[in-house]
Amino acid sequence: MSPEPFGARLRRAMDTRGPLCVGIDPHSSLLTSWGLADDIAGLERFTRTVVEALADRVAVLKPQSAFFERFGSRGIAVLEKAVEEARAAGALVLMDAKRGDIGSTMGAYAATYLDPASPLFSDAVTVSPYLGFGSLRPALDAAAASGAGVFVLALTSNPEGAEVQRAITADGRSLAQLMLDHMAAENAGASPLGSVGAVVGATLGDAGADLAINGPLLAPGIGAQGATPADLPGVFGDAVGNVVPSVSRGVLSRGPDAAGLRAAAERFADEIRAAVSDG
Repeated sequence: MSPEPFGARLRRAMDTRGPLCVGIDPHSSLLTSWGLADDIAGLERFTRTVVEALADRVAVLKPQSAFFERFGSRGIAVLEKAVEEARAAGALVLMDAKRGDIGSTMGAYAATYLDPASPLFSDAVTVSPYLGFGSLRPALDAAAASGAGVFVLALTSNPEGAEVQRAITADGRSLAQLMLDHMAAENAGASPLGSVGAVVGATLGDAGADLAINGPLLAPGIGAQGATPADLPGVFGDAVGNVVPSVSRGVLSRGPDAAGLRAAAERFADEIRAAVSDG
């Protein structure tokens, strides 16, 4: 029997737990603000606290791989445990790794995050398509086989992204729109939601692109980067119901108290629900 597709699992999680993704981003400054040392013990304590506080209630947890990788093999071990425990508690895990390469190397990245036999197997992973959308084929195929998802960078929240993503291709589309059209083709016919998502910054004001890809739209930028839940309908338009807003520091800054983390996540989820329904 084929595994249930990620898009269907994500739709159910968003409907039952609320449309919120919380990042697990153990910045050095954040560890310090929690009263923790910027070392492996601090990393482990921080990560365990976030997972224990939120994994049984939010739809998606999104660990940023780089903040674990900086501690070497011990940091990766903390990440492996976090992924396992978060998924066991019912959260979907989106690995924020932004991998992008070609051929067998892309295949190795796919095996790392999208093969159920891997200790870092996640429900979805972020990838970069700017070596050509076709370079993502090993990840797309691995995700489809394992019931996982892929979130493809499209219109990111960093200002530097525009010089690449807004560039105009030979047929008059922006490069971002070309990537979005590829995603729509991958998701054609999927119900209730495709498993190939796009990353579109909530800070854009107006995306200026057709976001009807029949897939989820990961929206970083809520909270510390300046966007609010009320901004979502203006950015995403008719696709706002498929948005997965991502909040990191806006929730994590309320730690190390678990109750504070839960309260912040609940507040963002409620505000997002209201904004999406009003939009």
